[in-house]
Amino acid sequence: MDLVKELFEGSRLALARSITAVENEYDNAIDIMKAIYPKTGNARILGITGAPGAGKSTLTDKVVKHYLDQGKKIGIVAIDPTSPFSGGAILGDRIRMNDLTLNENVFIRSMGTRGSLGGLSKKTADVVKLMDAFGMDLVIIETVGVGQSEVDIVKNADTTLVVLVPGLGDDIQAIKAGILEIGDVFAINKADRDGCDRLNVEIEMMLDLDSREVKWRPPIKRTIASKDQGVDELIDALDEHFEYLEDSGELESRRAERTRDEIIAMINEQIGRYVADKIVTSDEFNSQVAAVNERESDPYTVVNGVMTSVLK
Repeated sequence: MDLVKELFEGSRLALARSITAVENEYDNAIDIMKAIYPKTGNARILGITGAPGAGKSTLTDKVVKHYLDQGKKIGIVAIDPTSPFSGGAILGDRIRMNDLTLNENVFIRSMGTRGSLGGLSKKTADVVKLMDAFGMDLVIIETVGVGQSEVDIVKNADTTLVVLVPGLGDDIQAIKAGILEIGDVFAINKADRDGCDRLNVEIEMMLDLDSREVKWRPPIKRTIASKDQGVDELIDALDEHFEYLEDSGELESRRAERTRDEIIAMINEQIGRYVADKIVTSDEFNSQVAAVNERESDPYTVVNGVMTSVLK
């Protein structure tokens, strides 16, 4: 396949076209993913998540520049929310990282969530693989910033950085319900604001309440991304976590679990598509829905019948 050959040869245009094909599910998308798969598994994957307004994009910009100084090639997948009304997305993260777009060692791709919950697009994992196969040393996924539900990032990243900011009102509210559990490293950004010390103490207290046996206690780093302060210390913490993952064997187990989850998700998606295309559009299904509506049948019987049909 010429497109994949060009991608392996370092063509940024081929990478962009491959991502477009996969994101829009063109006819050649699966063939592309099959062809590039043997070349994946080499890049380090960093997820950056946190509440809206925490300065994730600005911090991402600074982190990338520090890694560029180390000679790294970096891919960035910036996820933006898709409007449920128009179907469009602003994709504004690229504006905040505008000066990176001209760097030949950086490739930025903005994606809309297209209705997916959990802070990521359904095609995020495939785009990460394409950047990995292209030869990126580090792939950064920046989530939409939807608050407590954006925990999907932990299924896609080796290291998850949770960015918090003082002064959002109820700080505990901002770090509970899943966000705390997914953080491998915490960054308190805009640390020159009032309330930074209190937020730091609250995170430490909540980490102390974690009853799980953990070998890695997430460090808390303070940054002022707009002034490039504290970023070096943050990168040291991110590097230490990745070294811990490699040395402890957890990197291998996390990636194995990710592969398992990915295959299960693909199976579920294929079954869902089959049901949507072959079953729910049939006259028989419509008559079954009518029977349930008239209380002549029940939803459980209909679902069992559908599953029997699918499994055949």
